[in-house]
Parts: sequence; C-alpha cells; structure tokens
Amino acid sequence: MFKAIHFLKSSVGAGVLLMLCALAAVICANFPPLQHLYHEFLHFNITVGVGGRELSGGLHFWVSDGLMAIFFLFVALEIKRELISGELSSMRRVMLPAAAAIGGMIAPAAIYVLFNFSGGDDVLHGWAVPIATDIAFSLSVLALLGSRVPIAMKVFLTTVAVIDDLLAILIIAFFYAGKLQPWYLVAAALIVIAMLVLGRIGVVRLAPYLILGALLWVAMKNSGIHATIAGVLTAACIPHKRKPESISETPLQKLEHALHQPVALLIMPLFAFVNAGVEFAGLNPSDLLAPLPLGIALGLVVGKPVGICAAVGLALLCGVGKFPPGLNWERVFGVALLCGIGFTVSLFIGNLAFQDVSEEMVNLTKLGVLSGSLIAGIGGWLFLHARLRG
Repeated sequence: MFKAIHFLKSSVGAGVLLMLCALAAVICANFPPLQHLYHEFLHFNITVGVGGRELSGGLHFWVSDGLMAIFFLFVALEIKRELISGELSSMRRVMLPAAAAIGGMIAPAAIYVLFNFSGGDDVLHGWAVPIATDIAFSLSVLALLGSRVPIAMKVFLTTVAVIDDLLAILIIAFFYAGKLQPWYLVAAALIVIAMLVLGRIGVVRLAPYLILGALLWVAMKNSGIHATIAGVLTAACIPHKRKPESISETPLQKLEHALHQPVALLIMPLFAFVNAGVEFAGLNPSDLLAPLPLGIALGLVVGKPVGICAAVGLALLCGVGKFPPGLNWERVFGVALLCGIGFTVSLFIGNLAFQDVSEEMVNLTKLGVLSGSLIAGIGGWLFLHARLRG
C-alpha cells in the first residue's frame, strides 16, 4: 500500500496516472455500457452560492474553469519562484532554453496554419493548440530512463517547459478572451491592487490572498478574459520573501508545496478524464489525415523538435547561449522530441478555440493532440533509450 502511494507521488507515477485517466476517458466515451454514464458525469450539475448569488454549471465547466485556475495558479507559482530564485533568475542560464521555448512554439503554430490556411477563421483560431509542452508527461517519460539522464537534461527540459507555460498563459489571455466587460475588469484590477498592497505591507498569511483570489476568479469569469488567468494573477501577488526571516518557507513556497500533490494526483488526472474522451463513432482512419488533426499532430511531432533545434542553433551561432556541461546536440534533440507531448494545455486551448464552434472540431482536436503527444512521447523515449548510456 505504502509503495503504491510512494509511486503515485513520484513524477513517473503521476505521469502514469495521467495516462491511465486519458485511456479511461477514451474507453468510456466509446464503450456503449459506459458511454451514457460518462456523459452524465461530464454534465453533472454543481451549484455554488454565496450571499444569495449562485453560479451553476456542469462538471466539465468546473474542471475547465475552476480546477484549471488552481492548476495555472500552481504553474505560475513555479514560474515566479524560478524567476526570482531558480533557473530563470540568471539571464545567462535562461537564454538557451528561452530561445528553445520560443522556437518550439513558432514552428508548431506555423505548421498548423500551413495545413489549415484554407479552413477559414474558425479553424485558424486553433493555431495555438500545438504550441504547448506538458511538463508532467514529458518529465515522466524522461524519468523512465532513470539514472542515465544527466541533470543538465532535466534542467533544460524543465526550464523550456516552464517558459513554454508562461508564453502559453500569455497567449490564452490575449488571444482567447471573449467580449470584454469593463466594469468586471475594473473590479479585477482593484482586487489585484489589494493583493499587491497586502504584499507591500508584509502580510505573509495565505488566507487573505486566497480569499481575494477567489473573488478575482469571479470577476475574471465575468470579464470576458478566461477565469483561469485569475490563478496566474493571484500567484504573481503572493510574496516570495521570508518575513520574519526565521520561517523556513516563503508564502509562495508554502502554497506551491501544498498544491503539488492535489494538482498532480487530482486536478490533472480529472482534467484528462473529462477532456480526453475522443468519440470514434463516425470517425475513420482517414480523419486523422484531415487538416485539423494532422496540423496539430505534425505541429507537436515535427514542429516542436524542428523549432527547438533551429532556435538553439541560432542562439549558439549568435553567441547568446552555450551548452552547459552534460548537454549536447543529441540530448537537446531528445528533449525536443519529448517537448512534443502537448496534452493538458493543448487540450485546454483546443476547448477554448472550438467549444463554441462545433463538437466535431473539438473531437478532431482531441484526436490530433492525443495522437501527436503519443507519437512524440514514444519517439522521444526510444531515441533517448538508444542514445543514452547507462
């Protein structure tokens, strides 16, 4: 029992759990005895009310808008910590992975647009689907290779994925917002200012920030900007200072540690189960070659490694970065293959892009993301397994 719990808490265990939930979603969506129960589960209505006001929605809504706000809160806390005191705090160390992350987003988006240019504005709205790297899945695959993986590879992959997440958050905020509601944006701005004031006057208790963060989520939900951005803004306001200096963890570290297991073992698996259910009824093998899923899959499988390697080569040529000890072209290419595992954020962006267009496009998006991520993961593991020496 304890060994099973320890395995789940490991990066490999979290990745396996994520994969099993995605597989369970596909089975439930296509196995008639379970299909009805699966859809009932997705549309199970939950109502939350405070002070006479109610917010009601199906489970899919609460996972995608509610729990994913917590996911992005956790990701943004990690990014902030890295910027202040981690791998991203040194400009010299960050230049190479930053170039890799940018190249690894431009090339997949370009491939998607190339394959879907004639599809119209609705289809082109999904250009950002293949840009994301799933840090949990990619690190889990790397962890499967054990002690053969040098620390430089893990640091490079983590840094690329963290910068990738930061850029994906900005893209979601700027390109996937709805019709803006000025008064709710004003309310959101005032809440953010209040949190900044708390940090300025030295408040280190988390409760005030989390209460204001919940109010910010409501304001953002009604502002036209996706509610998950509330998690990012809340993380930006939580202090990363020890005050008094005797405390062992900063408020940011305390919250990040508290969220790590719920995000890895509950939120991400539940998101996978809710969003990975591709229905194959009415689909045939040729649908995988349709421009929408093919553009996504090739963006992940081809665009990611091509973009990352090209950007790293350009950075090295211009002298703005250099390989740290333990990293070389062969290992960069292996990491670049693993960066093609999109999954969580790719599925999330796909829902934002197509949920108001058609269910068929959402389904084709899932098909492209799942197939591309699977090929990238297996290809990356096979390449590194063959090239890394024990």
